[in-house]
Amino acid sequence: MNKQTGVGILRPIAAMAIISLLICGFAFPLVITGIGQAVFPSQANGSLVQLGNRTVGSQLIDNGFTLPIFFHARNESNPLTASASGVDPDIPLENATSQIPRIAAATGIPASSLTALVMSHIERTLIFTGDAYVNVLELNLALISEYPAIYSAYG
Repeated sequence: MNKQTGVGILRPIAAMAIISLLICGFAFPLVITGIGQAVFPSQANGSLVQLGNRTVGSQLIDNGFTLPIFFHARNESNPLTASASGVDPDIPLENATSQIPRIAAATGIPASSLTALVMSHIERTLIFTGDAYVNVLELNLALISEYPAIYSAYG
């Protein structure tokens, strides 16, 4: 029996490592990314939201609205509704309605109009039932759209 040298034993191991790296590290991610871009382009790019010709945020991440004229994803007066990650863009309906007096005072928009706006943006955890919530970015974009005189700097 011939004894293989150390180099002879390492050659197939190194070849398998390189082939595995090329397939698992490059080819597979490129194929999956390509499929994602072709089938779900918006989701693959982060569900970005446009206002005019500008990207203003993502439907999936808190966009950091902090001015008193906007709805906030993190309501300091009610921290129990905050998500575990702290970047959830959706807030419970109660959290959104609790912010209406602040926004009405800061903008002069009637509370009844703000309430109607919030109610028109309700989503549910289940199709017809479940907990009611609103997406803060969509709600703030609706404010900008419906009240251009007040939000002219943001439109």
